[in-house]
Amino acid sequence: MRIDVMTLFPAMIEAVLGESIIGRARAAGIVTVRAWNIRDYSQDRRHRVDDTPYGGGRGMLMAPDPIWNCYQAVCADAPDLARHVVYLSPRGRVFTQTVAQEYACRYEALTLLCGHYEGVDQRVIDEIADEELSVGDYVLTGGEMPACIVADAVCRLIDGVLPLPECHENESFGDGLLEYPQYTRPPVWHGREVPQVLLSGHHGNVAAWRHEQSEALTAERRPDLLGAEDGDPQPPK
Repeated sequence: MRIDVMTLFPAMIEAVLGESIIGRARAAGIVTVRAWNIRDYSQDRRHRVDDTPYGGGRGMLMAPDPIWNCYQAVCADAPDLARHVVYLSPRGRVFTQTVAQEYACRYEALTLLCGHYEGVDQRVIDEIADEELSVGDYVLTGGEMPACIVADAVCRLIDGVLPLPECHENESFGDGLLEYPQYTRPPVWHGREVPQVLLSGHHGNVAAWRHEQSEALTAERRPDLLGAEDGDPQPPK
């Protein structure tokens, strides 16, 4: 999997995706993540990337040419990969675990476009983006944090990024349920005891308890998930 992020703030991307599990996967060559500075592709002598919007309004708008030039450089760097281009925007479909699985299974390369200021000239979105994607019903100052969320969620589904497939199969949303409560040592902490079933050593009882807890938590906190159909995409043959 290769992920290219087009942004005005590449250091933000590297600060998040250069650490921990994703950072180690990058170092091992399992996934490739590259942040591209859109400002480097401005033809303005001051490297401007924004201008005032037609029709008036507050704020500035990212101009199409620097983004287009940056996108051409991204494509030239890996010309043989089937690429899916995503513009991070509150107007897009909502990002979920199912969407992360779709991306991980279907595409060799993702290109994530991070907007800033008041957004991006619609013409370049129409020209290069396959879809718009939202990480939730709220507005952020730019697309960098959403891009990191998408990249993290997708990369951890790639074979070899996590030590075992069970690491993501048995967590929240892996089977359509929220994850069960988990405990570690000591067995009693601040007067709170670890459930006895987890100390029993009986794997069948432990598995049943965990499933019951997942169902109860999901019913309490996310009942909408219980009615969702299983639409997880399957990896291509």
